Amino acid sequence: MADCQEDYKRKLISAEEAAQKVKSGDSVAFTAGREAHAVGLAIAARLGDLTDVKVLAPSPGYDFGWYDPGWDASFDITISWPTATAQDMLDERRCDINLPLIIPFGADNVPPNVLLTEVSMPDEHGFCSFGASLWTKRQEIEAVREKGGTIIAEVNDRLIRTYGDNYVHVSEIDYFVEHLSRKGQPGTGSLGGRVVKEPEPYLKDIVANLASLIKDGDCLQIGVGRTTEPLIRMGLLEGRQDIGFHSEATPPGVISLVREGVINGKRKTLLPERVVVTSIGGGSREDMQWINNNPLFYLVDLLWLEDIRVISQNDNMVAINNALAIDLTGQITAESLGARLLSVAGGQIPFAFGALLSKGGRSITVLPSTAKDGTVSRIMPHLPEGTAITLQRNIADLVVTEYGVARLRNKTIRQRCEELIAVAHPDFRSDLQKAAQKLYWP
Repeated sequence: MADCQEDYKRKLISAEEAAQKVKSGDSVAFTAGREAHAVGLAIAARLGDLTDVKVLAPSPGYDFGWYDPGWDASFDITISWPTATAQDMLDERRCDINLPLIIPFGADNVPPNVLLTEVSMPDEHGFCSFGASLWTKRQEIEAVREKGGTIIAEVNDRLIRTYGDNYVHVSEIDYFVEHLSRKGQPGTGSLGGRVVKEPEPYLKDIVANLASLIKDGDCLQIGVGRTTEPLIRMGLLEGRQDIGFHSEATPPGVISLVREGVINGKRKTLLPERVVVTSIGGGSREDMQWINNNPLFYLVDLLWLEDIRVISQNDNMVAINNALAIDLTGQITAESLGARLLSVAGGQIPFAFGALLSKGGRSITVLPSTAKDGTVSRIMPHLPEGTAITLQRNIADLVVTEYGVARLRNKTIRQRCEELIAVAHPDFRSDLQKAAQKLYWP
């Protein structure tokens, strides 16, 4: 044990020294979740000194400067998940987009020269925790070690520890750097780095329609997004009991319902009585301390969590995810409208398939009926040219708006049109009916 602590101390360097490990032409990757803040800033400070450094930022959170114009000679940026921090860069096509969300590199890809991650202080056995989110960090570290790359871990003593696969040993890390705090408890607040706002009025009706589809003993997955994240806080599970949870993350309200015993996983068929996720968020500082070393919360690798064969082992698996728009046949996009990328598929695809393969499972898409202050219908005759199809119409199941529930599974094209028009905003139903008649009726 003493050797582990000595090993940690030997590897402890400054952020500036860590930044010197990056050479021109190198590739640098942050692990998914919270970024290594101090090291990122120190690398960015070498603007003009470094050239052609390829930076993979899975989910841009901290603004290191390189998302602005004028940095491209030093840093070539690729992102995986569009966020407000990098949206202008994405819209102006000054960066590339990595489609395999949260999986920066795998068996067929080349690991980076330098991998940056965030960990807790090592315990008495030399094990560090990844805190409130795991994603694929263990696999990424293993891949970089195998290829002889450099692994730098920023040490944040505010990170919680969880059960599951959420750890790494000091012997697997090349260098440690003390964390540069921005205050706040890691894992608190909303998902996706958004500010928690008052829910939109239409969400009350969406919650009521969605609640009619949830049963006692169901196992839920709830995706990240503006429509799905408020659902729990708005009473989606009011009156329900013995709910299970197998999802990427914990939207606001989930932790409170675990504490109250509503979400207890007693009827789960896979890892019962465990909240199985790869990331924790949406809680208060008190919530995060309650989760610390709490066996009810079990963090697992993303690739296992989102394996369709794993998901389907949960009976009554209910996948609930956002959409941007849907056409009259059931083609769903959660990624783009036309060529403009607004989000990514994330775990929506495997969870939709897994839910449909689950005994008693359901895949539910939720979306408000309109956009742009009610001037545009999100239910369309056709999706705009260039739109990415997230869920093909063949696997579309249940669609919920504030006007009701459209049931698409095992329905014909004409029946789907009727179902979707019935849950569209009344102002657009007449035009949608005319378009459907022209497209799918003689």
